[in-house]
Amino acid sequence: MAEPLKSIRVQGAREHNLKNVSVELPRDELIVFTGLSGSGKSSLAFDTIYAEGQRRYVESLSAYARQFLELMSKPDVDSIEGLSPAISIEQKTTSKNPRSTVATVTEIYDYMRLLWARVGIPYSPATGLPIESQTVSQMVDRLMELPEGTRLYLLAPVVRGRKGEYRKEFAEWLKAGFQRVKVDGEFYPLEEAPTLDKKFKHDIDVVVDRVVVREGMEQRFAESIEAALRLADGLAAAEFASDVDLARADEPADGMREAPAAFLTPAAEAEQAAAPADVQWGQKSGYRTGDRLIFSENFACPVSGFTIPEIEPRLFSFNNPFGACPACDGLGQSLKFDEDLVVPDREKSLYDGAIAPWNRATSKLYQQTLDALAKHFGADMFKPWRELPDAFRQTVLQGTPDKIRFRYEDGLRTFETTKSFEGVIPNLERRWRETDSSWVREDLGRFQSAQPCETCHGKRLRPEALAVRIAGQDISQASELSIRNAADWFGGLEKGFTPKQKAIAERILKEIRERLKFLVDVGLDYLTLDRASGTLSGGESQRIRLASQIGSGLTGVLYVLDEPSIGLHQRDNTRLLDSLRGLRDLGNTVIVVEHDEEAILTADYVVDLGPAAGVHGGEIVAHGKPEEIAANPKSLTGQYLSGARVIDVPKARRPIDKKRVIRVSGATGNNLKDVTAEFPLGVFTCITGVSGGGKSTLTIETLYKAATRQLNGTQTVPAHYDRIEGLEQLDKIIDIDQSPIGRTPRSNPATYTGAFTPIRDWFAGLPESQARGYKPGRFSFNVKGGRCEACQGDGVVKIEMHFLPDVFVPCDVCHGKRFNRETLEVTFKGKSIADVLDMTVEEGADFFKAVPSIRDKMVTLERVGLGYVKIGQPATQLSGGEAQRVKLSKELSKRATGKTLYILDEPTTGLHFEDVKKLLEVLHELVEQGNSVVVIEHNLDVIKTADWLIDLGPEGGDGGGEIVATGTPEDVAKVERSWTGRYLAPLLERDRARQVKKKRA
Repeated sequence: MAEPLKSIRVQGAREHNLKNVSVELPRDELIVFTGLSGSGKSSLAFDTIYAEGQRRYVESLSAYARQFLELMSKPDVDSIEGLSPAISIEQKTTSKNPRSTVATVTEIYDYMRLLWARVGIPYSPATGLPIESQTVSQMVDRLMELPEGTRLYLLAPVVRGRKGEYRKEFAEWLKAGFQRVKVDGEFYPLEEAPTLDKKFKHDIDVVVDRVVVREGMEQRFAESIEAALRLADGLAAAEFASDVDLARADEPADGMREAPAAFLTPAAEAEQAAAPADVQWGQKSGYRTGDRLIFSENFACPVSGFTIPEIEPRLFSFNNPFGACPACDGLGQSLKFDEDLVVPDREKSLYDGAIAPWNRATSKLYQQTLDALAKHFGADMFKPWRELPDAFRQTVLQGTPDKIRFRYEDGLRTFETTKSFEGVIPNLERRWRETDSSWVREDLGRFQSAQPCETCHGKRLRPEALAVRIAGQDISQASELSIRNAADWFGGLEKGFTPKQKAIAERILKEIRERLKFLVDVGLDYLTLDRASGTLSGGESQRIRLASQIGSGLTGVLYVLDEPSIGLHQRDNTRLLDSLRGLRDLGNTVIVVEHDEEAILTADYVVDLGPAAGVHGGEIVAHGKPEEIAANPKSLTGQYLSGARVIDVPKARRPIDKKRVIRVSGATGNNLKDVTAEFPLGVFTCITGVSGGGKSTLTIETLYKAATRQLNGTQTVPAHYDRIEGLEQLDKIIDIDQSPIGRTPRSNPATYTGAFTPIRDWFAGLPESQARGYKPGRFSFNVKGGRCEACQGDGVVKIEMHFLPDVFVPCDVCHGKRFNRETLEVTFKGKSIADVLDMTVEEGADFFKAVPSIRDKMVTLERVGLGYVKIGQPATQLSGGEAQRVKLSKELSKRATGKTLYILDEPTTGLHFEDVKKLLEVLHELVEQGNSVVVIEHNLDVIKTADWLIDLGPEGGDGGGEIVATGTPEDVAKVERSWTGRYLAPLLERDRARQVKKKRA
């Protein structure tokens, strides 16, 4: 028997910029690929090794299975030996579906639903006491309490929201003597039951009896209810009917026996005759026709009549109509008119247009209404909104029943009227309800925001589901726990269980606890279980998928990960690396593309690619154990590991001007605990702290959104805060985040930065273009004329995969060049417009060195470390970090005003030590021009160069939300309570010692 290969051997890899690379990697080890951004790490790890492993696995499947899977093309490589089935865990974000949460993505919620269904105890919302099973006698007593003469159907709800044809069942019920059935809301004789489509869900009730409530009916009720309970597995229903619905007294009752002679009592007949014709009999008892009382042998409250029909896992699903809150359909929120959007600027007065939806009206009516209202209540129209009395502000927004004298002038006449005031928000709600215009709805929609559902209060579930509790908690309350607290809660849950509950819950709890442990291990303990997956960062969603893979317990698999440390504080890095080692120890090979120093030093084997980026990269500079890399003088990574190269601490920090600050007071968004923070202007500020400490909530959700609403007039809704001061010192605020620069292949760095316009103008000005009459539009792939119409200028054709992600394949006509043959015949220095778009930014800067309008934009992209990116590289192929740097380059190319605040969220994502050094030069240059830069960051090399730090924490989630320390890096390093300070102190000490040593030398 052949000995299994102990290594993965790659021979002749040429994918993208790889230069015929060959390397031998040890199996069952933790391997880190590192090197400059664009040096070829992802090309080797993902596009070569992972792609080939996945392709071989798919090829091993049956032809039937392969048709449902994405067919991966063979990478450009001579051979790869020793491959295992490969799994890629990338930084793509999880589902944006509002129904997707951390608990659902990790399958924890599936086990929670099963746990609550099997060991949960229902409680009555009315009495707070546990709901006990109902007896037939209790059910009969409930029916006998109804007013005499109430007409009822007694039904057996045999099918509730399930798919099927039920032909066999219809025959069995008919054979058993039942004569009528209610299918999807309609009554039918059983022999005429409709043919049902098995693809759709149905509701079916067998009519057991038709009765009228009167004295002496107890025995008949009991027999009918017992029959219904037997038929529907412990369920019975009494549905209120009108006299039109029920047959005459001399007709037989369905499925039981002949109707008694006095089916309608004389009193009931008299009552019927006296009632108006349109009154339905159900309304006599407070119910409408079609309403029903549901009885269960299992759970019902004898006091309030609150009944839980069946306790099954689907009752606890907000994605299932049986469990979802009927008011919000399980979303937990609905669109409401928001006071903060109706009055976006609280510094404005009513006279200056504080009421935004009325301020834009051309009619004077609204302003005259507010003026009359202010006179009536003695309020000042010229006072800022925030200084007006609370009672008056609520009157303006919500209205008042008081009669107020209004005086209106329309230029031609003057008239007075006395009426109550409707209120701004009721006025908007009425207009929203009454209009049929989509334009009006869209216009009014700008003043709406998603707010917790008034019925379920954001819990997403119907009352029946929330009535079931374990250890006093309903499933929604348990979902609100952070992963850390949930691990503790589920860990001690069995203590209060009965022996029967313990036996049922043992295996369910084991699955929940294991999944929670894995999430804690990868540094996600601060997330709550009900956190929407669409709000997670790329790094967080990647670590959730990593936790799922650790929990799967697979062995002999090749895992390829893309910078899993993104978004993690140094404190949590160790736990992540422990998880990766655990994955390795199961018998897997783990390849990680990473720049983090601790991750590189922890690896069993390191592959360093370079020596530079793009066309200057694609080679293996060094490979071996971390200490071998550090000792290799050719390795740029090794020089940083050994200390031969460093990112220096500034010789002096910029002074803080206490008069030039933006002050945010009373911020309470998410987990912030009434935070008041001062952001100094004209300096480089870092917002630091453990993951989930509140950095993004304070900086993006509060400061940025509040400032952009005041400065730019946007309709964004900031997190709650009391006051923001100092914005008058800025002319604009810019958030440079990692969202894509476009969602189609047509968007690219050239179009986003504005470089494509001068490139098109240049080609249109060439002699060949002039002779042919070509205009700049000829060289655009966004309009007809010069582009390839087969792919409409995309260069690729989208293949819809239905339930899988769409696949893009090169266009068969233009072969990815985007333009038609005639357009490509126009060349400059032998290069067509397609050739220019295929150049790297570095090549483009050299090619157009005599054209300043193009060259300057290329140089700016180079400065932010994107010299390796192609000028026309589709936006869909750019990572989050690359997209962020493209945005930064666009801002750098604009003329600086010196009064701009730039906010960046982890700009070092995907950057090597050397690239971080270049980025810091650019950011500090922005500050030197008089601007202010605020960076949310975990990278200690960035933090140590900042002028000012604001450190949040001390923990993540509900254990954070406070400002732990502020000051220079040296100040924060002395704060024992600061996790950032603890890791920063030895780094500053090491740099200080190095500088002293350098001076002596």
